[in-house]
Amino acid sequence: MNSALLHVAVPFVLCVALANTGLFDGVEVDLSYSHYAERRVEDLPCFLAMPCNCLVNLLYILMGLYWLLWHRGVGETVQSRYAREVFAFMALLYAPVQWTRLAVLRRAPAVLDQWFTLPIFAWVPVWIGLIERGPSKWRAASHAAAPELLSVLSYGLALVHVLGFDLVLGVHVALALYSGVRVQRALGDGRTRRYLLLALLSCAGFVVLKLLDHWLAQHRLFQRFTGHFWSKVCDVLQFHYSFCFLTALGQRKTLAQRE
Repeated sequence: MNSALLHVAVPFVLCVALANTGLFDGVEVDLSYSHYAERRVEDLPCFLAMPCNCLVNLLYILMGLYWLLWHRGVGETVQSRYAREVFAFMALLYAPVQWTRLAVLRRAPAVLDQWFTLPIFAWVPVWIGLIERGPSKWRAASHAAAPELLSVLSYGLALVHVLGFDLVLGVHVALALYSGVRVQRALGDGRTRRYLLLALLSCAGFVVLKLLDHWLAQHRLFQRFTGHFWSKVCDVLQFHYSFCFLTALGQRKTLAQRE
């Protein structure tokens, strides 16, 4: 667990430090409550200014703690445990970044909210690479650290073009989806197929509900629990079912090798 925490904490701290310089002053980010359909409650403190969109971040923490502390996979190897713990720490650290963005509406947490999305999606192909290669042929430095570093650096495209982040994020999402479908066809069964479909549906809900946040707010059903709120619920489910899919695939591969 210590090595997984170190893997996540070191780049996290470096990104926080860089985001608080003037390096990303040219990045297009939203810094007002008008960006969200949920109405601000003036009588509440800033960390609960939009109660639903703020408190939904607790779901990331609960989900991350479950996969970090309480889930124990059957036949889990040292490397598989490392991959699971890294992913769980990513969820745990992503929650306060999103919450801070809503609380203070400053550029640094808004940049970090975008930036950290990239290595999270990039970890899916990394974990799949571990499953496909097997523990004996998988090396953390070349097969995990290098792709994650490239993912972190790719956020620099946001400095070049106003749509740079959207382009890079689209590539990350597409690569994660392609990797998941490919490994399912090669190693999956009915259970992993179900997890993959649920993860894909959650990903679609995350994207669509977020984009339609203001349009959905025209309807009473989405005026308190807004599209943005439900998109975050979908994001947590996307995380969770990705865990389910990847751990189940890893167990299936390990058991097959033992037979």
